[in-house]
Amino acid sequence: MKYKLLGRSGLKVSELCLGTMGFGTEGGWGADKETSFKIMESFANSGGNFFDTASFYKFGTSEKIIGEFLSNCDRDYFVLATKYSSMDNKTNFNANGKHRENMMHSVEESLKRLQTDFIDILYLHIWNSSTPVNEMLQGINDLIKQGKILYAAISDTPAWIVSRGNTMAELMGWNQFVALQIEYSLLQRTPERDLIPMAKNFDMTVLPWAPLAGGALTGKYLRGERGRIKPDSSRLNDNSTRITQEVISVANKLGVEPSHVALKWTMQKPFSVIPIVGATNENQLKENLKVIDVTIPEEDMKHLNNISAIDLGFPGNFFREEAVQMNMHGDFYEKIEMR
Repeated sequence: MKYKLLGRSGLKVSELCLGTMGFGTEGGWGADKETSFKIMESFANSGGNFFDTASFYKFGTSEKIIGEFLSNCDRDYFVLATKYSSMDNKTNFNANGKHRENMMHSVEESLKRLQTDFIDILYLHIWNSSTPVNEMLQGINDLIKQGKILYAAISDTPAWIVSRGNTMAELMGWNQFVALQIEYSLLQRTPERDLIPMAKNFDMTVLPWAPLAGGALTGKYLRGERGRIKPDSSRLNDNSTRITQEVISVANKLGVEPSHVALKWTMQKPFSVIPIVGATNENQLKENLKVIDVTIPEEDMKHLNNISAIDLGFPGNFFREEAVQMNMHGDFYEKIEMR
């Protein structure tokens, strides 16, 4: 396992992050405690040190399982990320949202479930417009000063909100977001329109969830296997099927699994990316960990980029027009390094 710096911070995390949304059997699916322990042990034995969870995953069971596991380990070895803002209960209007009251309550409850004195990374989970950005940032900064969290990150939020937040934090001397968690895969490249350029500008590490598109990119649905994706999902439409077939073709050429190609495609992007790999059994995780030793040749990366390319729309396509490039830079536009 190799390690990366998380965003602008000096925090060193493994090149794969273990997603634990499936730790717990609530909802009729997931891994029980014993299986979850085996998954975390395998991940740690491979050199993985980065866990991702959330306050509401399996109604808190995910955090409880991780907390029990970490209570028997060297806590400082692991980098633990959790999220707040999702609904805690249905009886209190303030038991959800980005505001300070829910933030403080959520963090205190997460600390209890995780059996730890601090959370390495706290994500704002899913954005809504009910709380001003400055209130959220002040709350996070207070928690960092108290030592209850160490770094701030953000998930599933429009690029302009993240940009405003990081700019405000810079001006006020607060802590900026070091990481951005978003859906990103060969079947979901729309973040390339604004979220990823924004993350690159602020030196934020991108952490894709669903890098295998819910299992679609493994090819299992094309083999007739069943899963949690509904038949009418865009991950199984004609275009997604076409892309998945190309992934399978590249995998066959390289002698690896389609899942390895899909994961490595995110890892070999020309910006900081750490995919989140989830697992509900040990074999599933071990199979995904093999991606560490896979390298996709440049020609195959170009092919995958081309067959999964999206319409960037305006102004993305406009910026790429040759006439626009020539107008801006003259005959030198192909020789100038761009940020």
